[in-house]
Amino acid sequence: MTALDGRPGTGAGLTVHDSGTEVTVLDRTDEGGGTELLRYVYRPDTPGLESPKPYLHPMRTRSGRLVSLFRPWDHVWHKGLSWALPVVGEENFWGGPTYVHGKDYVQLDNNGAQLHRRFTGVGTTDGTAMIGHELDWITQGGSRMFTERRTLSVTLLSPTAWGLVYGTELTNVSGADLALGSPTTRGRDNAGYGGLFWRGPRSFTDGTLVTPSGTGGDELRGQRHPWMAFAGRHDEDDAQSLVLIADAADNPRHPPQWFARTEAFGCLNPAPFFSEEYTVPASGTVRFRYGVAVADAGPDHAPGLAAAAAELLGRDAMALLRGTQK
Repeated sequence: MTALDGRPGTGAGLTVHDSGTEVTVLDRTDEGGGTELLRYVYRPDTPGLESPKPYLHPMRTRSGRLVSLFRPWDHVWHKGLSWALPVVGEENFWGGPTYVHGKDYVQLDNNGAQLHRRFTGVGTTDGTAMIGHELDWITQGGSRMFTERRTLSVTLLSPTAWGLVYGTELTNVSGADLALGSPTTRGRDNAGYGGLFWRGPRSFTDGTLVTPSGTGGDELRGQRHPWMAFAGRHDEDDAQSLVLIADAADNPRHPPQWFARTEAFGCLNPAPFFSEEYTVPASGTVRFRYGVAVADAGPDHAPGLAAAAAELLGRDAMALLRGTQK
């Protein structure tokens, strides 16, 4: 593992710590304390039927309010913020049962896992906390489908907001073409989930979705937008928080259709395979980048937060990581 800048622990307002199973990013103060913004759990102890994968949880605002949910009883395979795909050929890297047209959801022996291989860098550079990660995607039967190069870069945006650039490069090493899809591409209407998926706290149920075109609820599911945000409220103090995801302009099928919910629970998911499969040829590579922003704010602040996320996406995090390794 490489420490960026030769400084594995500190950055401009950020501290990074690797425990051996998870990487913590701390928003530190001059007094020595701070807020844990996120934990990136890269060696999860997840049951096999939940398709083990790295995830970000807890995620918190700069004031310390929790904005993620881990392993909810209704969908135990939801893990904070994670990169998960329900349809990889005939394999499931999402978790739980697989949608089979005419039979609904069926538990099959196809729950794959995303396994940690190594870090290419963990530390800070230019005030940004960086994680470079390599993984193997292994089927339940033991076959390797993808190798992945993943980067996460965390930056403080303002006194009330922080941002994350989440980048992934998936290379098909299965020896055959692989079709990436969703339950909708397999016949279930308006269930096109898959990709970078965020699950919000219980108190965010009945929150507000925000897009460049306005606000709404579940009726926005399936629409195409360059970004979408979720405004939710917290129990006890009635404070508002805002979580936003922006799709990079060079992502396949930009702007994506969105799988988003407010009524049953809160979630956001730019879903590039919502209604049409995407084939990654044998030995081919597909790349995605997303800007995620978290703020102590309400829905009116979404456009400004989207602009900040777009600015973050203007940086090539993978190039930054490669250029600062020692």
